[in-house]
Amino acid sequence: MKVHFYKYQGTGNDFVMIDNRSLFFPKENQQLITSLCDRRFGIGADGLILLENTSNYDFRMIYYNSDGRQGTMCGNGGRCVVAFAKQLGIITEKALFIAVDGEHNALIDPKNEVQLQMKDVNTIDVHEGYTFLNTGSPHHIIFVDDVEAIDVKTEGAAIRYGVLYRDKGGSNVNFVERVSPTVLKVRTYERGVEDETYSCGTGVTAAAIAAFHTKITTSSPVELHTKGGNLKVLFDIEDNRYKNVYLCGKASFVFEGTITT
Repeated sequence: MKVHFYKYQGTGNDFVMIDNRSLFFPKENQQLITSLCDRRFGIGADGLILLENTSNYDFRMIYYNSDGRQGTMCGNGGRCVVAFAKQLGIITEKALFIAVDGEHNALIDPKNEVQLQMKDVNTIDVHEGYTFLNTGSPHHIIFVDDVEAIDVKTEGAAIRYGVLYRDKGGSNVNFVERVSPTVLKVRTYERGVEDETYSCGTGVTAAAIAAFHTKITTSSPVELHTKGGNLKVLFDIEDNRYKNVYLCGKASFVFEGTITT
């Protein structure tokens, strides 16, 4: 089987993108998805995204983690699929698409800077030592003094597979350092990848909201520094509900090709 693919990255979070409007791709083939994402024997990526046709929207986004399983919402993947849709000529400056967590609006400028609207956040659970919230994917947030000193893979896996989330499908884990009242540094352990990634869009969104909610930061927007680059998160607050949440940053085309599987 020959598969034509495109490679995109958003702040180092990289994805295999496939135009599946003809529905040719065997979505049930978990091994195929895993092999395409393999960094030594495949194309290499944190995840795979299918772009499909759907009624009432510009397109549908279907996201798979690199373990081959369909995932929850991916913020950086959402920004990249908007840039992909622009490359395919499906959209120009605006997009309205549907993903696993519902509909998303997005704007994209000529430099492929994407402003992606994320889901509203109504519930934030603040505990001693950590905060938990869902921004399309579940996120465990820990604020630390020196994020560079953290063994993200080891400590993240311990929490992801630990007693808190063992019976809930696990959680992504974010270690967050306050740089200034409006700037955070974030490192993320992603479930499904089972390792630290260079960036996580839903993770930095969760970090920004959790920091504001616990008064670690003082205003919106919040700038987030990740291993793969910088992102920005904006939001409004209404009756303790976070609305008009936007994840902003560049989405970049890397290369395209055809692989025989």
